[in-house]
Formats: sequence, structure tokens, C-alpha cells
Amino acid sequence: MKKIFVFAALFLSAQLILAQEEKINTNKADFELGKGLRFSFDNGDYQFKIGGFIQPSYTYSRINDEKAENRFRSKRSYFNISGKALKEKVSFFIQTDFSLDSPLLDAWVAYHPTDDIRITFGQKRTFTNSREMTYDEDVMQFTERSMISTVFSDTGREFGLYAEGRFQWGKAGIMPQIAITSGDGRNSFGSDSRDTDKGGLKYGGRLDVYPLGYFSEGNTGMTADLMHESSLKMVVGAAASYNDGASNAMGEGHGDFALYNEDGKVQLPDYRKVYADILLKYQGFSLLGEYANTSATGLDDIYINEAASLALAPQQISSYLLIGDAWNTQLGYATLSGYALDLRYTQLIPEFKDYSNSLLQDTKAYTIGFSKYFKNNAFKLQTSFSKIDYEAGKDEIRAELLLQVVF
Repeated sequence: MKKIFVFAALFLSAQLILAQEEKINTNKADFELGKGLRFSFDNGDYQFKIGGFIQPSYTYSRINDEKAENRFRSKRSYFNISGKALKEKVSFFIQTDFSLDSPLLDAWVAYHPTDDIRITFGQKRTFTNSREMTYDEDVMQFTERSMISTVFSDTGREFGLYAEGRFQWGKAGIMPQIAITSGDGRNSFGSDSRDTDKGGLKYGGRLDVYPLGYFSEGNTGMTADLMHESSLKMVVGAAASYNDGASNAMGEGHGDFALYNEDGKVQLPDYRKVYADILLKYQGFSLLGEYANTSATGLDDIYINEAASLALAPQQISSYLLIGDAWNTQLGYATLSGYALDLRYTQLIPEFKDYSNSLLQDTKAYTIGFSKYFKNNAFKLQTSFSKIDYEAGKDEIRAELLLQVVF
């Protein structure tokens, strides 16, 4: 009997020691396709992740009866590192795209004073563009963004200060967001000290309202309804920005052109963007509607030459900045087994329709897309077929096949 008690005591002691060691040793590491390589230290107080994705693709394009263009490439080759310090309420994110000549996309650090508020400083995707442009490249509904996104934006990244909130008011959700940025897009300070920022700052914001409650977990930040919302959910949003002194056609660069005042000094026009959108999701169906309007101001007493002998005519500003309106509508359905069919219609309307030198031309685009999600957005195969009608008499046929792997 004594031996039994001794054995039991030794067994319990061993279990207590193992439990204590397990409690002390709280460092973890794991990998899952789509979620990256994750590290957790000090009982989860410090978290780090290494991830990215690749998008090999084949594109076919033909304009009128011209020779078709075939292109094989890695459309995107992303690599990112992120981390959180929960006790310090700080997070960071760095992301590059090695398919670009200038690969740096995101580099920011954020402070979280509460669970519902985030203040970010650095270069990141801005929320002052179209709704589709606020979503990441790995969750796109089609193989490429709509023309309302690609015409009025480049990568959608800007350097500056951002404040974002996420609040609950009864059943409804409210997300106010404001930003003050350089107004020159990503890498806004150029490649060296001689390539400085041009113009003033850019001020913008977005307000999103979820009247029927937020989307389900894993169904936010994308257009498609992969989670099959059990009840109708929607988000209604509006965004606006004012770029004080723009020298790039879409306000995401600098030094592409210069205009002058009567003294021969550079005087850049101000560029304004306004967006309104709505996104509905219900049992696999999704409907996205977007509207955009861009305009310019600060055009009084402005000249196109340094000698101030040629005044800028009203319609001439459209040869420097993308000025006009745009509409975009996307309708899609995704099955529970991962098959999806999507339709899209986009129209661009220039401010000055009869001005042939306008950068924005009257354009209509029709797109149909098919997707197979093998593991949500982590592993998917997409194809799309587009017909683009340009006012100048050009008709373009475009098709693309894309494979995505998120690691």
C-alpha cells in the first residue's frame, strides 16, 4: 500500500511539473495555407506573422483587328510581415510586391487606444477611394479591378496619418475614417533628395454604415459573399478627398506636369474626388454599386507656360487631371462548394465630352467572371472575359486566367 501511495505522489508531482512547464513555455509557431507562418510569444501578448501570395496569370488582349497580345507573367508577388504587441497596443505591417520596379507597398505602425479605434502612421492603402479599391488584391471578385478603380487610382497607397473607428449602435455598425496624407501616393518623396513632394497635403475621409449589422467574420473586406450571410446584410458608404496641389493625373504621384501663376511660379490645381457606394450580401448573392465624381479647383489665373502668356482654358484641365464621372455595378453568386459566377458593368463619362485631349474618355466595359475557390481566397482559380468600348472607336477584347496561392 505504501508503494502505491509513493507512486501516486510521484505521478502527481510529475503532472504538476509538466503543467508548470507548459504554463511557462507559451511560445508557439504554426502554419496554415492562407494564414501564413504565425508566431506567438508570452501567452499571446506578442504575435508575428510572415505571409504573402503569388498570382501567375495569362492575359489575352486584342484591339479592333490589330494583332492580339499574349502575356504570361506573375501578376503579383507579395511578401509581408506583420506583428502585434497587445500590452503596448501597437501593431505594424510591411508589404512588398516584387513584380513591381518599386516593390514597397505598405509600411506602417499603428496605435490602438481602444479595441474600436486605430491610429496609423506610414504608407498604407487609403479608404478615400472606391469601395473595391479599399479591398486587398488577394480577395478580388474578378481577376482585375473595375475601371472605376484602375482609372482613378494606381495602387491606392498613400503616405500619411490615418484614424479609423468601428462602433456599434444598437444593431447597426458605424465606421468613421479620416486621413491626412502627402497627396502624392506611395513613395511620395521620390527616389532621392532632388525628387521631393510636390503641392500640399491631401485631406480625406470615409463613412461606412451597416444598418443591418456587420458582415459575418471572414466575410468582411471583400465583395463576394463566400460565407453565405443567413440574413440580408449591407454597407452604405461615402468617401471624399481634397488634394491641395496635384501634379499627377490621378493624384497618386508627383512631378508629371506643372502649371504656373502670372509670376511664372509653379501653381498646381487642386483635385477633388467623391465616391458613394453600396454593397449587399445574402446567401451567396452579392451586389455592389459604385459612383465616382472627380473635379478640379484653384484654376483662376493659371497658365500652361512659365512665361504666363498662355492661360489655361477651362476644358484644358482635363488633359492634366482625370475629370468626370463613373459608374460601376457588380452582381455575383458563390456556391457553398466554391464555384462563383460574376457580372460587371462600368461606364466612364468625361467632364468635357467634346474635348478630344481629355485624359478621361467615354468608355463602357462589360465583364463576366468564373471562379473556383478551393480554400476560400487562399487557393483559387479565376478567369474573366471583358469587352471594352472606347468612344474613339476602339473595341478591346480582354481575357485572363489567374491562379492564386496565399501562403
